[in-house]
Amino acid sequence: MTTQLLQEASQIIPNPQLLINVVSKRVRQLGLGHRPMVEVGPRASLTDIALKEIIAGKLSFEEQSASTDGA
Repeated sequence: MTTQLLQEASQIIPNPQLLINVVSKRVRQLGLGHRPMVEVGPRASLTDIALKEIIAGKLSFEEQSASTDGA
């Protein structure tokens, strides 16, 4: 994982826990054979691919707020 990619992706998703969750879910998908949505080199790690997708705006996410009604 490249530190520069991590820093750039954290500008898009500033919450570190959310960033980790988005990256890990996408890494899992890529590991299962999903195609990258960005151009990648032959030696790019799955984590780097996921970070590049976040930076390129190819991945979307939705933060869900905690329910306060006890449900």
